[in-house]
Amino acid sequence: MSLLPLFVVVPLGAAFLTPIFSKFWKWFPDLWGNITSAVLMGLSLWVLQYSGDTFVYNAGGWEPINGIPMGIAMVMDGLSVFMLIIINVVAFLVTLYSVNYMTQYTDKGKYYTLFLLMLAGLNGVVLSGDMFNFFVFLEIAGIATYALVAFSIEAEGLEASFKYQILGGVASGCILLGIAFFYFLTGTLNMADASRIISEMGVNPAVIFTGILFLVGFSLKAGLMPFHGWLPDAYPSAPASISAMMSGVGSKVLGVYALIRIFFNVFGMAGIPSLLTIFLVLGTLSMVVGAFLALGQSDFKRLLAYSSISQIGYCIFAFGLGTPLGILGGLFHLLNHAVFKPLLFFNSGAVVYATDNRDLESMGGLSQKMPVTGTTSLIGSLSVGGLPPLAGFWSKLIIIIAAIESGHHILAAVAIVISIVTLAYYLKVQRYAFFGALGEVYKKVKEVPALMCISMIVLAILSIALGILMLPQFRGVLLDPAVKVVGGGITYAKMVLGG
Repeated sequence: MSLLPLFVVVPLGAAFLTPIFSKFWKWFPDLWGNITSAVLMGLSLWVLQYSGDTFVYNAGGWEPINGIPMGIAMVMDGLSVFMLIIINVVAFLVTLYSVNYMTQYTDKGKYYTLFLLMLAGLNGVVLSGDMFNFFVFLEIAGIATYALVAFSIEAEGLEASFKYQILGGVASGCILLGIAFFYFLTGTLNMADASRIISEMGVNPAVIFTGILFLVGFSLKAGLMPFHGWLPDAYPSAPASISAMMSGVGSKVLGVYALIRIFFNVFGMAGIPSLLTIFLVLGTLSMVVGAFLALGQSDFKRLLAYSSISQIGYCIFAFGLGTPLGILGGLFHLLNHAVFKPLLFFNSGAVVYATDNRDLESMGGLSQKMPVTGTTSLIGSLSVGGLPPLAGFWSKLIIIIAAIESGHHILAAVAIVISIVTLAYYLKVQRYAFFGALGEVYKKVKEVPALMCISMIVLAILSIALGILMLPQFRGVLLDPAVKVVGGGITYAKMVLGG
């Protein structure tokens, strides 16, 4: 339990020190940022051994009285550990990639300060046991991300950041209003305590209205269709390292994790059956529309942005099935997406770093000059396209089988078709950017620096290796505890409060 505050305190303290010492040593931000993210990654891997248990840290020693929470609580369970692993492993690879990549930009001290604030916010959201601090950490992460999207200080980035901030403000307004109704209904902000109270009072119009506010707010944060307006501009405009973090982690924590934690563990999906249908509709819509919009893109990063919408749709679709197998598929695909999508954004950043170009149709033959980038991009593309035996194939297969088992045969067929479409537009990326004849203008192009290559290689290896999570001895460590928490629904209250 004593380790839990460190996931927030360490990055917050590091963010405070970064601008101070970066004035004296130019190398300090890179070293400090990587040390901090490495420590957090180590902590997240350490707590993996406790993924099957539930721990509660009561800030200030304010213990519950007669089972009623009295203070701020941080909660770590199987789902929290699952998300902490994703956040902090990807964050370390992002900081490693940033050492060379961010030399294109102006002030690394400010970059790492904002990045560490975002990291503290993401960890805080995952560990928060009450709605107030959940919202505070969500805003810390969101505000830092708004600034990072505009970090290039170019017109495209500033416009995208402004749009993101406006729609993010709408999302935050919906969430905050939902929290106000939540407190009015239950008399508490503690999620576990509120879950117990809601299960006793049953579903009523006020509970449904509160759920709608949360649904709209967190769907905006996730970038689900039709709440996706900010995403196709924000991801391409941000530095590739931040695009990787936003796509692989940010939208998962602020959107997908929040949706499943609130609706499965607090409200209880069984109490609002129509909510499963809403998840299925939103997931299918995002899956289909995102894929076909990506198919028509020639901008490398914009194609990846629309692809992110489509793959998030797969996750929400799987959770909407409401079955243990569907939940397993949704969480596994969320994990896979947190691996192959940062990899592909790293690839896009490497291409821009080497060629100063994002237009796929004007490229060609880059694998000849950039073999690491080309090979890792091919692995990431085939994984997201669902080609066996890569990890993306297994998560999609589980989702499709779960859809068939639950009687959604047409939707299962849609998921298969969209996987084929996904493979088609990623093969287009390979064809235009990396295969074919090398253009005369790219004769002097070189592979990107070693640290950028290392980040890409690690993620490519993970895209291959994650398939072993389907073996019982591996699945039982990371995936099964998270599935148990989500599938357990409102038993979350019993696990946290006891009794």
